[in-house]
Amino acid sequence: MNTTNRIRNIGLSEFIWIWNRGQGLATPHIHIKICEWLERKWGQDQSNLLLLAFRNSGKSSLVGLFSAWLLFRNPNLRILVVAADFALAGKMVRNVKRIIERHPCTVGLKPKRMDQWASDRFTVRRSAELRDPSMLAKGIGANVTGLRADVVICDDVEVPNTCDTVAKRIELRQRLREIDFILVPGGTQMYVGTPHHHFSIYSTQPYAAIGEERPFLDGFSRLELPLINALGQSNWPERFSAEAVEALRARSGPAKFESQMMLRPRNLVDGRLNAEALRPYDADLQYREANGSARLMLEGRRLASASCWWDPSYGLPEKGDASVLAAVFSDETGCYWLHALRYMRHDPDIVDSVDEATQLCRQVAQFLRAFHLPAVTVETNGIGRFLPTLLRRELLRAGLDASVVEHVSVRAKHLRIVEAFDAVLAAGRLYAHRSVLDSPFLEELRDWRPGGRGRDDGLDAVAGCLLSEPVRLPRMRAVATGGRPGQWRPGAGAFRADTDFTV
Repeated sequence: MNTTNRIRNIGLSEFIWIWNRGQGLATPHIHIKICEWLERKWGQDQSNLLLLAFRNSGKSSLVGLFSAWLLFRNPNLRILVVAADFALAGKMVRNVKRIIERHPCTVGLKPKRMDQWASDRFTVRRSAELRDPSMLAKGIGANVTGLRADVVICDDVEVPNTCDTVAKRIELRQRLREIDFILVPGGTQMYVGTPHHHFSIYSTQPYAAIGEERPFLDGFSRLELPLINALGQSNWPERFSAEAVEALRARSGPAKFESQMMLRPRNLVDGRLNAEALRPYDADLQYREANGSARLMLEGRRLASASCWWDPSYGLPEKGDASVLAAVFSDETGCYWLHALRYMRHDPDIVDSVDEATQLCRQVAQFLRAFHLPAVTVETNGIGRFLPTLLRRELLRAGLDASVVEHVSVRAKHLRIVEAFDAVLAAGRLYAHRSVLDSPFLEELRDWRPGGRGRDDGLDAVAGCLLSEPVRLPRMRAVATGGRPGQWRPGAGAFRADTDFTV
């Protein structure tokens, strides 16, 4: 066997070890396990492969190295990468391109002509005259008619944006079936990802509701690597220790952790929010000034930030959508305090002199003043489109220097609600004022089901608070009756420094 053939026979694990060593990286056991599986299945001419691994496991990077290894072994291969969007697919192609440029085994594959070395497609030096490039990136919605490939890699084709409705789940399956017309006879199709829905394309059960008689990827050779193995141990202990796993579980919440880290998607349709996990309290806010700074206290804890969310509507609470305003504070220990919730209504008897929108904006201004809130986010979908300008005018008239943040909600409401409440309720970190529990909010929380017809206006407003980033304002001397309601917040102080130069 000559030197060239010996080099060509380098295994995938060795190929990746050489790359990692050159990058100053170790090769963890979980990556070795994936490499051995990929190389074994490729050597057995397995044409249908499914790799499921937890988020941040490095699976896409490994599949990129696998692609470079395939081209190293056979430069005449054509590899198509399909992802949920073009940017994600292009990311893998660019990664493989950099590997080929820098890996000691593949530097000779780079072509002489730069027009064959683009960011979303490239063609290595090869002996065959082929119309399609060596590697090409496509989004799941792109036109792929006329393409041919020896290997098709479906990298994270299932994400929330491609599976959060029945119509999208059907369309995703239809798009993926087109791969059969792209793949050459005897070619390999490989899926890489994590499940994002109970009726996932990766499920071992058929999606009976849309007429599936067999699982979508029935017959695929599978490798599943959850974060925690059957023995209760981390599959990557060097990076995810027991303490790190518990911290991740607390931050993400049970549903997201089970789906993205344990590869067991929770069915939101069967889920409810645990109202019993709310921690009630009766205390009022305590505003204090000392030594030129302001503090806001609650239950003896200093509050660090605040979020205020307005989901506007002109309807009365008992008729149609309610116009709900919510305020959530967070303390320095990471707990959340749902302190105030208003189901606002306008007075129909005075609309001739003060229109509905102005009435609601004035109530918002009073709310911000009463609870020392530095900003309010207005959901501008629907009627909220012109409200921020009107609200700024009313805040100016009221003498309040508070910010108005505009937000357009594009995600499904039930996903926002689950993402906002699941983790904080499971961790026991959401406190609710007694006045909030006496409002319709508690009934909404207890009765809520994704896709249900019950009211959820209060839940949506509070979810907005929990998901939004707090607005940090400079700390200045507060005026108790005054204009800047957010000056109690720590950590953003302004100060004067003496200098020895002049400008």
